[in-house]
Amino acid sequence: MYVIENQNLDQLFSVLRKRGFSLVGPTLYDGAIVLDEILSSENLPRGWTDVQAPASYAVERRSDEALFGYVVGPQSWKKFPYPPRLKLFSAKKNGKGFTVENSSNGQPKKYAFIGVRPCELHALTIHDAVFQHGQFTDAHYASIRDQTFIVAVNCTEPGGNCFCASMNTGPKATHAFDIALTEMIGDAHHFVAEVGSEAGRDVLQSVEHREARRDEIERVVQAMDSASDKMGKTLDTTNIVQMLNDNFEHPEWDDVAKRCLACANCTMVCPTCFCSTVEDVTDLTGDHAERWRRWDSCFTSDFTKIAGGNIRMSTRTRYRQWMMHKLGYWHEQFDTSGCVGCGRCITWCPVGIDITREAAVIRETSVSST
Repeated sequence: MYVIENQNLDQLFSVLRKRGFSLVGPTLYDGAIVLDEILSSENLPRGWTDVQAPASYAVERRSDEALFGYVVGPQSWKKFPYPPRLKLFSAKKNGKGFTVENSSNGQPKKYAFIGVRPCELHALTIHDAVFQHGQFTDAHYASIRDQTFIVAVNCTEPGGNCFCASMNTGPKATHAFDIALTEMIGDAHHFVAEVGSEAGRDVLQSVEHREARRDEIERVVQAMDSASDKMGKTLDTTNIVQMLNDNFEHPEWDDVAKRCLACANCTMVCPTCFCSTVEDVTDLTGDHAERWRRWDSCFTSDFTKIAGGNIRMSTRTRYRQWMMHKLGYWHEQFDTSGCVGCGRCITWCPVGIDITREAAVIRETSVSST
């Protein structure tokens, strides 16, 4: 491991920019910590944190000058390789026929993601499995992910809705990064860096750094252990697939349906949800049409509408599908949970529905569906 002093962090950003990367990282905007293009550490939320609870999010000042002293904001990294709206192709009338042009959407940007939390590294690898390494490849997604440089930041202060320790997705980054940083603030403000790829090693060589001392490495270990113990939420995943399957008709589904607004906030902020729909648009002349892909949600009324009708008409069935898919069916499809424990769905649910609580209630009052 290595140490990058706080005053040298901008060297890392400068090296990445000189190598053609557009930097994306956390920044304070309109009362939230969002992801946007940045130029230097001055754009980071220095001295700010976010306080989260069910249906509650607020930013407030910290007592120090931490650059990454927050949890996660309303946006996840998926919006860059998998944008909310993407033009697929356009068609233009040409006499009695028409000409179709595939949309290139411009030259894909070469991104450097700055400050990716370990839970979100896992979310990105889930999307990689779906869009890049599965039976079919999403060309737009692959064109961006193939050249993305990731600077992860370990989580030392989890929030009130975090439960990544329960999902084995944090608080420490273990894979899928180029460089992982742990921000340490005390007598000195510095970052303990771990290299995760040859690209990361190459970049670090151009940044002023030194070997980490034994006591500095031990502080990182202690910080990770402490963060695991401070999670705001927990989720018991023991035999969770079978537990949910056995309770397909549990009365808790009715109870949560009385509270759920079916607004789809949980799926929009989730870093792993990837449902989409396709829409065709045209201009008033009728000479030009475009096909767009946009994010969709299993909570929308038309999502399961087929020729024979809508197979999930009620909020009860929609919430059940979402939760059972997230915590159960994903294991069968992708050999992993669809939940990484970031807690966004709890924070941004207008009525504060808590997936960890719902799972616990069903487990504690288990009623076999058979």
